[in-house]
Amino acid sequence: MAAALAAAVYAGIRVKRDLVDFEVYRTAGARVLARAPLYRPEDGHYQFKYLPAFALAVTPVALLDVEPARAVWFAFSAVLLVVFVRQSLRGLPDRRTSTTRLAWLVALLLGRFFLQELALGQTNLLLGVVLLSALLSAARGHRVAAGALVGAAIFVKPYAAIFVPWLAATWGAAALGASLAVVGVGLVVPASVYGWAGNLALLGAWFDTVTATTAPNLAFPENISLAAMWARWIGPGSAASWLALASGAGLGGLALTAWLGRRRAARADYLEFALLLLIIPLISPQGWDYVLLLGAPAVVLVLDRFGTLPRAWRGVAAAALFVMGFTIFDLWGRATYARLMSWSVVSVAAIALALVLVELRRLGRA
Repeated sequence: MAAALAAAVYAGIRVKRDLVDFEVYRTAGARVLARAPLYRPEDGHYQFKYLPAFALAVTPVALLDVEPARAVWFAFSAVLLVVFVRQSLRGLPDRRTSTTRLAWLVALLLGRFFLQELALGQTNLLLGVVLLSALLSAARGHRVAAGALVGAAIFVKPYAAIFVPWLAATWGAAALGASLAVVGVGLVVPASVYGWAGNLALLGAWFDTVTATTAPNLAFPENISLAAMWARWIGPGSAASWLALASGAGLGGLALTAWLGRRRAARADYLEFALLLLIIPLISPQGWDYVLLLGAPAVVLVLDRFGTLPRAWRGVAAAALFVMGFTIFDLWGRATYARLMSWSVVSVAAIALALVLVELRRLGRA
């Protein structure tokens, strides 16, 4: 049944979205094999925006013909989806709800993000699996391995660097050293293909590409970052940029508040990890709505502890989950959907869910 469903989804994807982001990775891999520049403005919206080491990692798919490569990538992503949800459930401490019920609810609330991820051929599921693998490794006492996995995650998506300060404060110097060592190695590995000067040029081109493509992406309705939210509310400009920075600092303050209250929980890492994963699309200017699939651990935790929340907070949690999961074009229609996205309701819902996590920590429920 799962294979039949996956085949049906794949057929639908090939008609509509056709794994367009996967083509970015495949093209980058082909350029590595040709020792060609990775970052090219003429690629437009589909410029490669990842660190050079990631391009080296995806060279195997560039060796395949396009149709087998797409099928292999989709199958790989589908397996990652199952693993990611299972990890979210396995890591949950003191679970109070059946795993089957939680899994179905996560599929219902985040299903649209999972489908978008598969349709685009993106790598957020890979990021989530690597980071949750770090969390589960640390829970087994393997903190050095966990730190190394956090370092590797930065090459999947650079915004995984948000975990480095938390890692240093929570898992200690050995984990931090392992993470920094992996990052260091990853930064110099492309020199084996491009040479030292070529690698430095690539890193400079990567930085230029990321900074140059940020502002145009804020105009897309599906961008749920704080920068896009403030730009919609008061218009683009320095005021919106400063407010986005202040809001990002506020989310950092929430994470710090949760961390300072960790003595209230026997296994505090899960909530803090879930909170950081949830706020990634908010603090990243490239924060597309489907990146909220990384909020699966947060959704699992809130659903499992829903009955322990005060009534008012249950209302906040229910509204946040509904808005995140069901602000869909097909459900509301073009005009209403456009209005909702112009109000940044999904961003507000994600912030509200982050507040619910902090309340759970305050109450000592997680």
